[in-house]
Amino acid sequence: MCSLSASLLLPTKLKPAYSDNRSNSNSSLFLANRRRPKRKNQSIVPMARLFGPAIFESSKLKVLFLGVDEKKHPLTLPRTYTLTHSDITAKLTLAISHSINNSQLQGWANRLYRDEVVAEWKKVKGKMSLHVHCHISGGHFLLDLFAKFRYYIFCKELPVVLKAFVHGDVNLLNRHPELQEALVYVYFHSNVNEFNRVECWGPLWEATSLDGHRTLTLPEKQCTHECSCCFPPVSSIPWSHSLCNEGVVDSYSGTQGEGMSTPSPEKLY
Repeated sequence: MCSLSASLLLPTKLKPAYSDNRSNSNSSLFLANRRRPKRKNQSIVPMARLFGPAIFESSKLKVLFLGVDEKKHPLTLPRTYTLTHSDITAKLTLAISHSINNSQLQGWANRLYRDEVVAEWKKVKGKMSLHVHCHISGGHFLLDLFAKFRYYIFCKELPVVLKAFVHGDVNLLNRHPELQEALVYVYFHSNVNEFNRVECWGPLWEATSLDGHRTLTLPEKQCTHECSCCFPPVSSIPWSHSLCNEGVVDSYSGTQGEGMSTPSPEKLY
């Protein structure tokens, strides 16, 4: 997955190398590249990854099972995915647990870039579905400034994210292949109306494809009374799922905060 942090601020890797001695003709970009072709290749790769096709590399995925059975169906126990990316190692870490793995989300880099993706399995009205959450903007001005670009990058990289979920939880999906037919709903959380939305990406097997079909279909609401057709009764992800404009919600604490509004049906059309 191409890190959002690389696109949040203008990457230095994408800038051509130059010499401070501008009177020296050897500072020419073309001469420098002719002598050192490796530098040229290194500068092209990030740009290609940023705007080229997203590619999933299983060798770069680390999977952690935290208190969950690899084969236990999410009908009986909550199952949540927390996916983060390291700019240092260029690797992905996927935690599969009963709730968000907050230890992955600590540190200044995570708070600055907010490129994590969290998801949970839910049964609503007897049907299984996967609910994926991305933070587009809100929290600090840099996220707001690049909201449109972040939305583009998240949409481009989400098939890779979903492939990481499928690869990391392969034993579950092999044991319960019907989960591949579960609909995937993506919640984009933003304080910019245009990007504060929910999208249906179709069944899981299709959502992992680069040419998958996306609609603005809203997920069904859970029963308001105690029932056996909906599970879990309370979401394991404390981001707002109300789909009504009730103010702002802090990212992980579930309390009122600044810069995070809830997706609204009125904003989808």
